[in-house]
Amino acid sequence: MATWNSRGLRGSGLEELINRTNDQYRDKGLALIQKIPTPITPIRIDRESRQITLAYFEKKSTVDYIGAVQGIPVCFDAKECRTDSFPLANIHEHQIVFMQDFEKQGGISFLLLYFTGRDIFYYLRFETVMKFWERARMGGPKHFSFDELDKAFILPGTGSGFLVPYLEGLQKDLNVRD
Repeated sequence: MATWNSRGLRGSGLEELINRTNDQYRDKGLALIQKIPTPITPIRIDRESRQITLAYFEKKSTVDYIGAVQGIPVCFDAKECRTDSFPLANIHEHQIVFMQDFEKQGGISFLLLYFTGRDIFYYLRFETVMKFWERARMGGPKHFSFDELDKAFILPGTGSGFLVPYLEGLQKDLNVRD
């Protein structure tokens, strides 16, 4: 049984940016994307602040976000990386299975990566995730580097009007699939 404590809030800044972007997309009628809460059972609650300080995960979560973009079902997970090397251990097998099944149903799965050292958001196509995943499964590196990524999927800065303009990556993904 996995446990959670307040130190496990890595990525919460990224999630807040994505949540605000999702609000922007919804307000403009571009997309309806929801954050999927991770089901937890509280163990210890600070009585003064009324915050959960220790809990365990009830079950494995799937992905962070799910919804629709102009009628296209999408699901994605958000990950942060401090260095230029992303460990595949940060993507869990049950997430890969869920994203595979989602794609089989006609949806689009992807990862949103934030390379904090470079201050770069990256749209990682599921097909690319699988290339790295299979490479590792066959005995290759259990990580991938920023240099291995297609730079066309680097997301533009905030000048686009959105905090994390992942719909631009999705559009490129759709163009590649056509």
